[in-house]
Amino acid sequence: QVQLVESGGGSVQPGGSLRLSCAASGRMFSINSMGWYRQAPGKERELVARITNGGSTNYADSVKGRFTISRDDRKNTVYLQMNSLKPEDTAVYYCNARNFIGFDFWGQGTLVTVSS
Repeated sequence: QVQLVESGGGSVQPGGSLRLSCAASGRMFSINSMGWYRQAPGKERELVARITNGGSTNYADSVKGRFTISRDDRKNTVYLQMNSLKPEDTAVYYCNARNFIGFDFWGQGTLVTVSS
């Protein structure tokens, strides 16, 4: 089992920044990538960014150039730095860990609201 705890959500004005953190614990040796997903009201959950154990990253087109995913393996923590936030970034953000057989673990989610 892997446990994921997100933090750092909140309310921000358009153009502002937030940094989300995801602290992971448990059988981390089984994990080969971690990521952030989001789900806006009335929409399906979508991938925002993913980072592999080797450090390779991929991003949704909608966040490229604005969001940065990173990891600190000493702390078993993954971060999502979000800059130039837009109202359409408003969503519940979920941390994800995927193991080598493709099983997904999820955090409880943290709400990000971008509004003036």
